[in-house]
Amino acid sequence: MASTGSTTSTVGTTDRRSASTTARDGTEIRRRELAGFLRSRRERITPEQVGLPRGTRRRTPGLRREEVAQLSAVGVTWYTWLEQARDIHVSVQVLDALARTLMLDAGERAHLFQLAGATDPTPAARCPSVTPALEEMLHRLEPLPACIQNSRYDILAYNRVYGRLLGDLDAVPPEDRNCMLLVHTDPQWRSSIVHLEEAERLMAAKLRASMAGHLGEPAWKMLVARLEDRSPSFRENWRRYEVHASPTRTKLFRNPWVGLLTLHHTDLWLTPEFGARMVTYAPADDDTRLRLERLHALVTRDERRDHPEAAA
Repeated sequence: MASTGSTTSTVGTTDRRSASTTARDGTEIRRRELAGFLRSRRERITPEQVGLPRGTRRRTPGLRREEVAQLSAVGVTWYTWLEQARDIHVSVQVLDALARTLMLDAGERAHLFQLAGATDPTPAARCPSVTPALEEMLHRLEPLPACIQNSRYDILAYNRVYGRLLGDLDAVPPEDRNCMLLVHTDPQWRSSIVHLEEAERLMAAKLRASMAGHLGEPAWKMLVARLEDRSPSFRENWRRYEVHASPTRTKLFRNPWVGLLTLHHTDLWLTPEFGARMVTYAPADDDTRLRLERLHALVTRDERRDHPEAAA
């Protein structure tokens, strides 16, 4: 009996070692794949695409490693180690910066995060909480503008009228469809908001209030870092440490297609923990109601023109 126990113990130890070796080998293979993927993406980007001079002595196809590191705000040595498949930790903030520098599309970005063993914190990937039933509700609410946002103000889904409320949201990359970013950095959104300075201060206060339960989460820290880097007004308002809830209020937008819109804003919470919500805008007067109907007719006409097979 003692001999059998010894044999069982030995087999168990061997199995654990084998599993550990398999996991280690898998991690090493993934690091090598990540290194090769980064090199291939770096070599396809020309200096001109990122606003750098080509120079006369360039031998490297595409960008140099130090250029990628500089554009992504990471150390040159660290990035070199990453392309050498060394065993180093890669944060989601760095992966996000690399994806932007290397101009990755949605599929390439997802591949990058998968190879790094990380979860993409942006809403570029489809949110599982946006069910077909909710999408149908968004569509049925037209001509009222409506969207679904999470607590970080990422726009997870929207109807056609909301997509044209402050510009052309379809033209914005999915990872940039965030109300905080758009209010502070997108020219179309900024020109469409009648009381912009007030909106910027209010949005910063709302983000700080919403962030209280997410202080250690990388996606939230990454959003604040992007805003501070790209918007002086956000930096100023963020340092006020103001907080604000989200009551129903009236908003004025200067729509580029139909003119001034006066709208009642309402949040319809979809989860008990106040995460995802449906944001709706109802007309505050008859002029706005007519203009929303005109905007709805415009987007419907454009959809039929661009997708005649769907209209048929």
